[in-house]
Amino acid sequence: MTESQGTGDKMATEHKRGRRNVLAFTGAAALLVLAVNLAISAFNSHKKKTKKNKDLPGSNVCVNLSASEIRRLADRIIANSKSVHDRVASVPLDKVTYKNVVSPLAELEAQQFPLMQSCLFAKLVSTSDDVRKASAEAERRIDGHVLMCSKREDVYRVIKAIAARGEWMNAEAKHYIQSLVRDFERNGLNITVTKREEMHRLRAQIDELSLQYMKNLNDDSTFLLFSEAELAGLPPDFLKGLDKAENSKFKVILRSNYVAAVLELCQVGNTRKMVAVAYGKRCGEVNLAILEDLVKLRHKYARLLGYSNYADYAVDLRMAKTPSKVFEFLEDISVNLTNLANKELNMLKDLKKKEEGDIPFGIEDLLYYAKRVEEQKFDLDFGALKQYFPVNLVLSGVFKIFQDLFGLRFEEIADAKVWHGDVCVFSVFDLISGELLGYFYLDLYTREEKYGNTCVVALQNGALLVDGARQLAVALLISQFEKDVGGHPGLLRFSEVVNLFHEFGHVVQHICNRATFARFSGLRVDPDFVEIPAQVLENLCYEDFALKLISGFHQDITKPIKDETCRSLKIWRHSFSALKLKQEILYCLFDQIIHSADNIDVVELFKHLHPKVMLGLPVLEGTNAASCFPRSVIGYEAACYSRIWSEVFAADIFASKFRGDPSNQYVGMQFRNKVLGPGGAKEPVEVLSDFLGREPSIRAFIESKAEYSV
Repeated sequence: MTESQGTGDKMATEHKRGRRNVLAFTGAAALLVLAVNLAISAFNSHKKKTKKNKDLPGSNVCVNLSASEIRRLADRIIANSKSVHDRVASVPLDKVTYKNVVSPLAELEAQQFPLMQSCLFAKLVSTSDDVRKASAEAERRIDGHVLMCSKREDVYRVIKAIAARGEWMNAEAKHYIQSLVRDFERNGLNITVTKREEMHRLRAQIDELSLQYMKNLNDDSTFLLFSEAELAGLPPDFLKGLDKAENSKFKVILRSNYVAAVLELCQVGNTRKMVAVAYGKRCGEVNLAILEDLVKLRHKYARLLGYSNYADYAVDLRMAKTPSKVFEFLEDISVNLTNLANKELNMLKDLKKKEEGDIPFGIEDLLYYAKRVEEQKFDLDFGALKQYFPVNLVLSGVFKIFQDLFGLRFEEIADAKVWHGDVCVFSVFDLISGELLGYFYLDLYTREEKYGNTCVVALQNGALLVDGARQLAVALLISQFEKDVGGHPGLLRFSEVVNLFHEFGHVVQHICNRATFARFSGLRVDPDFVEIPAQVLENLCYEDFALKLISGFHQDITKPIKDETCRSLKIWRHSFSALKLKQEILYCLFDQIIHSADNIDVVELFKHLHPKVMLGLPVLEGTNAASCFPRSVIGYEAACYSRIWSEVFAADIFASKFRGDPSNQYVGMQFRNKVLGPGGAKEPVEVLSDFLGREPSIRAFIESKAEYSV
C-alpha cells in the first residue's frame, strides 16, 4: 500500500557519532551473524540519542512544525503557486516557449511538493492534537487551491499553445506537456462552459452519494446473537471481546473483523451462514439505490468528457487502457484457474461432507474449510513462528537484502530532526559511485493517535531542476510494530514481515527513480503499475535465503527458521489461491460491467455472475454486491481489477528474472535501472517489455498457483 500522493496527487504505496554506515553489509555469508549483531546494536543505539536537530542536505521537507508554522507554510505555498500560475497565464500565446511556460510549472511541482507534504504528513504522525488539526486544515486549503488551479482556463490555453507547436526537447518533456493538457481536459477545460458546469454539478452529487453510502455502512450497528455453543471454534480471547445481551448470548457486530473471524474459525455451519447472509444484506435497499444512482451519474459525467461510459474514462489513463482489455485479462485468468479451482473446491466439499454430512457447500464455507485443510496439511504455528522475527533482526535482514540486490548503501543519520524519539533517518547512496540518492524515515513503532496502517509516504520526489542539480528523493515508512518491552524484543507476525518487505520495496522504488520531472518520479506512476515493483520484491520474503536472513529465535538469533518451515510458507501462500482469486475476479467483473453499460440490474447481474465464476456456487439468498463490495463505490470504481493485474505481472517478472537466483545483483541492477529508474516517464508496458525482453504474460502467475497447490 502506498500513501504516496501529496495534494493534487496526495497521500491516492516500515547512532551516536554523526553519520555511520549502519547496515551496509555485503560479502560472504560467513559474516552474516556478525553483521546481524552489529545491525541490531546500531538499531538499538538510536534510543540513546538525546539531540536531533540536523537538517538533511538536499531535503526541503520540514519536520516538527508547530500548528502556526503549518498554517503560515500553507499560506506561502498557495501564494507562490498562484504567482507562478499567474505568470504562466500572462505569456502571450505567440510567445510561449519551454522556458517561460513548461519550466516554471515543472519547477513549481518539484519544489512545492515537499513543502506541501511538510504540512500534510504531520496529521499522520504528530503527537499534538493542534498540529494534526492544523495539518488536516492545511490539506483542505491546499487541495482547494490545487483544484482551482486545475480549472484555470487561462493556463490551459497557454499549455495548449505550446503543445500545438510540437517542439519537444525530448520524449519525457513531450510526455510531461501532454500530461498537463490531459489533466486540464479531464477537468472539462476542452468542453463548453455549460457542459463544464454540469460536470461539476455531477461530481458534487457523486461525492455526496459516495460519502452517504460509506456513512450508511460505517453507522450500521446491526448485530446477531449467538450462544457460546453456536460460536464453537472461536478463541476465548475473541469471545471475551464481545458484549453480551440480557439473555447472556454474545453480540456479534457485523464489522469486517468480527465477520472474518466467524467465517474462518466458527465450527458451526449455520452460524457462518447466518453471519455471511446478514453481512451481505447490510444497508440493503438504501445502499443498493445509492449504487444504482452513482453508476448513472458516473456514466453521465464520463460522457460529458467524450467517453462512451465511465469504465472508458476510468481505465483510459491506466496501463490496461480499455475496458475490453480488462475483461479479456479477467476472463483469461479465470479460465486458466478453473481446473485448479475445481480441484480446490472438491477438496473443501469432501472435508465438509466428512464433518457436516450432506449439507451443501456454500460460499460461506470457503474460508473455514480452507483453513481446516491448511491446518491439516501444514505444520505452521504462526504464534510460535512470531518468536523467530524480532523486529530489529528483520529490519537488518531487509536492509542487507535490498542493499546487496540493488547496489545501495544505507547510513543512519544520528542527529537529524525527527518528530518522535522512535524515528530513524537514513541516507541512501549508490554503492559504486557514492552518489547520494535520497533519504528515508522509519516511523515503525506503535503510539496513540498515529496513522494505523503500514504505508509509504513520498515526502520529496526526485527531479532534475532548472539549474541542472538533481533533487533528492525522500520517503517515510510508517508502521505500528510493538517495541522492545522490559528486555523482551518486539516480535513481528509473519504478515507484518511480508508487509514490511512490500513497503520497503516502495521506499527503494521511490529512492531509485531517475525521472526528470517530479510528476513522474518515485511513486507517481500509472496506478496499474505502482504496486508491481513492491509485489516483485515481496516475493523475496518467501525465498529460503531471505527467510534465513531475516529470522532468528528471539533468545538466540543464530537459530533461523527451519528448512521445512520455509517450504511450508511458500506452499501455504498459494493454498486455495485459485478459488479465492475466482471470488475476487467475480467482484472485478461485476464492477467493470456495471460501469461499462447502462440500465444494469445489479442484483440480477450478481446472481448471474456468482455461479458462473464460482464454479456453480450460488449467491447467498438476499445478499447483494452493493452491500458487501464498497470498493466499487469509493476509490476503485471501474478499477478493482488493478490489484490482480499488478500481482500477475509481478509474478511474471519474478519467475522470469529472479527465481533462479533471487539475490543476483546483476538482475537487481537491471531491475533498478530499467524498471525503477524510469518511473512514470515511460509507458509501463514499454518498461516491463524492456526488462523482460518480451511483452508481459499471465503464464508465470498461473503456473505458480498450480506448482504450489495444496
